[in-house]
Amino acid sequence: MGRACTHTYARAATSLAFGLAVAGAIAGCSGGEQGETSDSGGSDGSSATSAATSTGADATTGDGSGATDMSTGSGGATGTTAGPTTAGSSTEDPFKFDVGDDSDLAGDTDDPPAPSCKVVDDMDAIGSCDAEAPPDSFEPDVQWAWPGAEGETQVVGTPVVANLTDDNQDGEVDLCDIPDVVVVAYPGPGFLSWVGHLHVIDGETGATNFSIMDEHVSALVNPALGDIDGDGIPEIITAQQDTPMGTTTGHLIAFEHDGTLKWKGDVDFAIGQNAVALADLDNDGDVEIMLGGHVADHQGVTLWSTTQGVNAITTAFAVDLDGDEDLEIVNGSYAFHHDGAPYYGPAGQPGHPQVADLDGDGEPEILVVAQGGMTLIQHDGTVSQQGLVANLAYWRPAAIHDMDGDELPEIAVGASNSYSVLEDDFSSKWTTSVLDSSGFAAGTAFDFLGDGSAEAMYADETTLFIYGENAQVLLMSPRESWTQAENPVVVDVDNDGSAEIIVASNIGYSNGVTAPVQAIRDVEDRWIQARRIWNQHAYHVTNVREDGTIPQFQPKSWQQLNTFRTQAQIASGGGVCMPDPPE
Repeated sequence: MGRACTHTYARAATSLAFGLAVAGAIAGCSGGEQGETSDSGGSDGSSATSAATSTGADATTGDGSGATDMSTGSGGATGTTAGPTTAGSSTEDPFKFDVGDDSDLAGDTDDPPAPSCKVVDDMDAIGSCDAEAPPDSFEPDVQWAWPGAEGETQVVGTPVVANLTDDNQDGEVDLCDIPDVVVVAYPGPGFLSWVGHLHVIDGETGATNFSIMDEHVSALVNPALGDIDGDGIPEIITAQQDTPMGTTTGHLIAFEHDGTLKWKGDVDFAIGQNAVALADLDNDGDVEIMLGGHVADHQGVTLWSTTQGVNAITTAFAVDLDGDEDLEIVNGSYAFHHDGAPYYGPAGQPGHPQVADLDGDGEPEILVVAQGGMTLIQHDGTVSQQGLVANLAYWRPAAIHDMDGDELPEIAVGASNSYSVLEDDFSSKWTTSVLDSSGFAAGTAFDFLGDGSAEAMYADETTLFIYGENAQVLLMSPRESWTQAENPVVVDVDNDGSAEIIVASNIGYSNGVTAPVQAIRDVEDRWIQARRIWNQHAYHVTNVREDGTIPQFQPKSWQQLNTFRTQAQIASGGGVCMPDPPE
């Protein structure tokens, strides 16, 4: 289990809380340009398996904490450090959590709410962010580098993050504890493996909390975290092949937060290289589980199954397309009602879907990235455009966020040798060169500075990049991968009030030796705080509360944040917020 730590409470001003607001805020326990650019419109995780260098512009030298990896950055630091995480140098209280008053009328009183470690809000409002970081806050540091465990050193899936361990030993797993990173790893030095095991990593130190070695799982299925039994603590849900030799056929499997086997699914189906997603599809208070074309209840019992929309890598998710509160399942170019009845499809080519309001009509659109470009599907299943920017978007999940402060969503999407940010009319804002000829990796975005303009991120076969508004490289950090459906995730992984990036690696094509999981931070922890959860590949903030509970009525993400596969920030008074646009 995670190590003990002592938490102190910080008084929080009331705010208009969105999503996961809790009464009060708690202070956490803290222990080169590359590529061509065109502007077109158990184990100790404190040491890395190799030295790596993270870079930005105008590097200077200084101190950081975390792994033995070296890091340099813009206006920042180069250092070799080891040991537990240390706090940033700011004299201001950095701890700002996704917590706050559960009333939209919080401004009626001057008294701050009592401190709490529990989520109490129903995610029906959103506040304005009030914190900003200096513009030169891209001084990267490898906070920790997990070297693997039990001889398993290769990771090809997206890391997922939630609170699973009682780090402060108060008898409860809650928001006062340190988040945990969950990955599936398998032994090297071979190429792609079908079989691996689950490993749970301490988000502050990178130490292995525990590994689940009694049950093999698919190394290529992306797990999900979420409370599926109503006990207030997330479970781990993934898939297991029929045999440990590895096949593309298997069944769902669920584990308790401590790694105890909970259940195995009742039928076998094509699990492929897909991603698990969780939602309360019919608003009955019980969570349903989606993987590929398979839907099961919270006990692993099959509800319905289809082969429509299922491809080699499928990232299904749930969304209310018709406004009746229950959720539809979007799977490639198909959508289904919660009971499996067809909603639409096929609508264009098969591919990877995401949802946002891309035309400003207040309704959700489904954007599918296919082999022949992108397809835009209206909420009723009507195909409005297809074959969009086929030279820039090829068979990869996309990320959607406001990346230039114009209060409109942009789309970050990749192809084999390029990564682009597109306007909502699909014109190219910028395109830059990357190396990703092999896989289906996705990017993400986060407003690290809180200035209203998010930075796009991508991890290709050799490097993690953070890009500025016009594709300038703000940060580079080594990683290796032959790339599957993984992407870097942004999360406050150590509960210190500042965002970190979690990125996975494997031996890749260059026989690399980068640690299989790394936590990258600003060396002074100046980045604005992110939520402390990223529970599934098709994460879109409103699909999960910060404690890992799944909302009975999922708020409409396109009306709240209008983002997909990106992270949200937290206001200083508590509650998910959106930064004001730049003046």
